[in-house]
Amino acid sequence: MDYFVAPSSVVRLIWGKADTVLFIFAGAAAEFALNKAVDWLYFTGRLPADPLARLFSTVEYARRIVFADRAGAERAIDTIAAIHGAVEARRGQAIPACAYRDVLFLLIDYSIRSFEVLERPLTGAEKAEVFDVFARVGQRMGIPDLPATYPAWLNPRQQHLAADLEHSRFTTDLYRQYRRHLGSLRYGLLLHAQRLVVPVVVGDLLQLGRRAWLRPVLPLYRQTQQSALGRRVKAALLPRAYQARILALDRPPVFPAQDGATTP
Repeated sequence: MDYFVAPSSVVRLIWGKADTVLFIFAGAAAEFALNKAVDWLYFTGRLPADPLARLFSTVEYARRIVFADRAGAERAIDTIAAIHGAVEARRGQAIPACAYRDVLFLLIDYSIRSFEVLERPLTGAEKAEVFDVFARVGQRMGIPDLPATYPAWLNPRQQHLAADLEHSRFTTDLYRQYRRHLGSLRYGLLLHAQRLVVPVVVGDLLQLGRRAWLRPVLPLYRQTQQSALGRRVKAALLPRAYQARILALDRPPVFPAQDGATTP
């Protein structure tokens, strides 16, 4: 079987656990809100209307790319490109190439950061593997000027953080939507998770603060996360409508090989 991501890849390990995926998107939710091109996410109205539904749409595409065979993964990437092309046609202008790169960069960064917060430090080779997978996604989508290697990516990532983020009215509105859809308790957990994974500049722009009570709890959580108790605690902290879908993230999906199934 030919896969876009090898079954032994650390990327499958990262994207095969609900906890890691949720931390990735806690970080992404923070950085999305600050991106200077966030108006594109507002254009269709889907993100502010239901940020959790948008989250799961993105998760399902990402997991198809990571776990499907190569043909299925490439169909998913092509579908993503077609969806963005349709949005560009409706708006009558092109999404800036830098906006595509920014999203790709944050997926690389938060995949690494989230796994390291919850599990262990990644080796240099493993970080390069994460970079390679998402770089190939970007290449398939035709995103220009992508770095060739993980070490070459580090400086452009820092340049993006310095130049392409700002706290805007979209930031304020998006965080209002997060709170409305999550409720106060879960919204507070989101903020604490973000404190653990976001770069300093992101935390400063959002005024997240540096203290996160989740940090001292993580060692205990690591010991119980796969137990019945851990699963019950996790379920209790999740919105009821999404509990089953989030808990299912702990089971790597199986996609029929070379199928014609509809992408997520």
